[in-house]
Amino acid sequence: MDKKYSSGSEWQTIDHAFAYLSRADKLPHRTEGERVLLDQISPNVKRVLDLGTGDGRLLSLISLKNPNIEGIALDFSEPMISQAKKRFTNDSRIKIVKHDFSLPLPESLGSFDAIVSSLAIHHLEDKRKKQLYTEIFNKLNANGVFCNLEHVSSATNALHLRFLDATGFTPQTEDPSNILLDVETQLQWLRQIGFIDVDCYWKWLEIALLVGFKP
Repeated sequence: MDKKYSSGSEWQTIDHAFAYLSRADKLPHRTEGERVLLDQISPNVKRVLDLGTGDGRLLSLISLKNPNIEGIALDFSEPMISQAKKRFTNDSRIKIVKHDFSLPLPESLGSFDAIVSSLAIHHLEDKRKKQLYTEIFNKLNANGVFCNLEHVSSATNALHLRFLDATGFTPQTEDPSNILLDVETQLQWLRQIGFIDVDCYWKWLEIALLVGFKP
């Protein structure tokens, strides 16, 4: 089965998008990870990019804490974009951009003080994940931060089964578009690219917050 995160995938269907949002909102401990992520966002940030924004949940949280930001909510799924537009209808600070980030990020986006993502990048092939991390580094201003609250692979199959059970899935019903990768490989990539203070700042089973700063 082709797992590529692209515009021809199941993410263009309303049923799949709504099913995902329903599951994501009920993900155990998600709010704990989001709180730690928010702690990494300086109150002085001006521009924030949210990659794979979905319905805009994460960018909305950031904008509540940082009311003076300019935010870019990027996604390629029409149903997700529709939900994000509803969330930000009366918020002139947030601009919604349609883009499939299995392709290079547009130059027109400009630079950012913070780039974030939540439960999105794991749908990319591993080669593209690393390429995207490099593009993110290049789009960050000095002292900018990258925060990726991500679905990662388990160290053992037993732990993977524990995660599935805790989230109401089985090996037969888990999302076939997942392309999971371990935490340490991704942290090594971020360090190689040039990020500093790279670490896993929070983790619960297969949900991990990967953070790095641009010098």
